Amino acid sequence: MRFCLVQFKGEAEPKLAKATDEGLVPLDAPPSLRQALDRFGDAGLIKLAEAAGGEARPLDSVERWLPPVPDPRAFRDFYAFEQHVKTCRQKRGQEMLPTWYEIAVFYFSNPCSMRGHNEPVKKPAATKEMDLELEVGCVIGRDATNVSGESAEDAIFGYMVLNDLSARDLQRQEMQCMLGPAKGKDFATSIGPYVVTKDELADVKVGPGKYDLTMVARKNGKEISRGNMNGLTHDFTQMLARASADVTLYPGDVIGSGTVGTGCILELGPENTDGWLEPGDTIELEIDRLGILTTPIQ
Repeated sequence: MRFCLVQFKGEAEPKLAKATDEGLVPLDAPPSLRQALDRFGDAGLIKLAEAAGGEARPLDSVERWLPPVPDPRAFRDFYAFEQHVKTCRQKRGQEMLPTWYEIAVFYFSNPCSMRGHNEPVKKPAATKEMDLELEVGCVIGRDATNVSGESAEDAIFGYMVLNDLSARDLQRQEMQCMLGPAKGKDFATSIGPYVVTKDELADVKVGPGKYDLTMVARKNGKEISRGNMNGLTHDFTQMLARASADVTLYPGDVIGSGTVGTGCILELGPENTDGWLEPGDTIELEIDRLGILTTPIQ
């Protein structure tokens, strides 16, 4: 099942919808995946979507794509791809930390700055080094405390494309003070256009919380990055085990994987990507089965 949140042309309110090969079918549900999960539960929401009838609306009837979860209670972003971590540390003249292999580490980002597919993001006024980050995101489907293994996997409702937009110079300045990334990540995170449930990905599953999904980033139509979700060192069940230790994850919470190897300008080098992001640029992040997330920069 694929879920999205859209505003159709001529309608004032957004609608949660299921995506089919024929188009989008609006659901009798709250206009937020988090709120729908709160009301129906994960299994109940899927049953509601399976039973939903009516004529599917074509994609060109959509006026606006909203983030499927515009209002997560929390957004945790991990640092789970070894290639990305190792390359970025090498660029700073640093060796890999043994501790990184021992624990899945994350930071809290801003849950109130989610952006949807095709929704413009304004470049922060203070940055000269705006960057993209090609990531997989997951949405939590049920309360989860101290989960691991199969219980952690059961808590995942579905996966989506995630662009953890970054201001590298602001991030670098803050992290010299041993805090952050804070303002380096505060301004926007793009997600969507769909949240795809785990059953849709079963045939490409390669392990717990890990799938064989090609990940591609394009800047102004030119491919700059290609990776695969199966390169995760810390899979999503390990991320959830860390995140849920002694706390509760709630339905609609968003978890990011961190950047796939080669999945950002910082790692590739601005000299190899026609520079940092500037107003007028358009970023497309594509992940097999999950769709294409487009972000215009203003």
